[in-house]
Amino acid sequence: MSAMIKRPPQPSATGMLCKEHSHSAWVTNDLDRALEIFEKRYGVGKFTFLEGEGPAGGKIKVAFAWAGGQVLEIIMASGPGFEFYNEMLPEEEFAIRFHHLGFIIDSDTDWKQLEQELQDGEWRIALSTLTHDFIDAYYIKAPELGHYLEYVRPFEAGDAFYNAVPVS
Repeated sequence: MSAMIKRPPQPSATGMLCKEHSHSAWVTNDLDRALEIFEKRYGVGKFTFLEGEGPAGGKIKVAFAWAGGQVLEIIMASGPGFEFYNEMLPEEEFAIRFHHLGFIIDSDTDWKQLEQELQDGEWRIALSTLTHDFIDAYYIKAPELGHYLEYVRPFEAGDAFYNAVPVS
């Protein structure tokens, strides 16, 4: 029997894929059907949800579950202002598509380092949600990888939300 592989400590790191991976996200055009697949086929069945409306009138519902050391995020968005989430989905048929890898940034110093890396690398921010009280986030497109990278900085309320996400 081999020894268990242990991940080394993760110091503040440069490099867009060298941050602390925290979650993986998919988009879908039928959340109920997608969650049924995640439960029956992949064993992930306990979710918590966030719902909201965008300023342009669109709607979003996101399911979250801890599974295998990371949070899984399944997103269904519709209407104006949420095109970013749906560009990978077909218009007529049911689909689940991978959307982004998520990385957590724990400190203001590391957040400033990330912002400098984004600027220095001329990374175009595809979407930012800067609340300064729940979870700040930047999404960048990784065209060679075929998906987005999301960098999140949770505040106290964001930490409380993630800590309440159920474990499947």
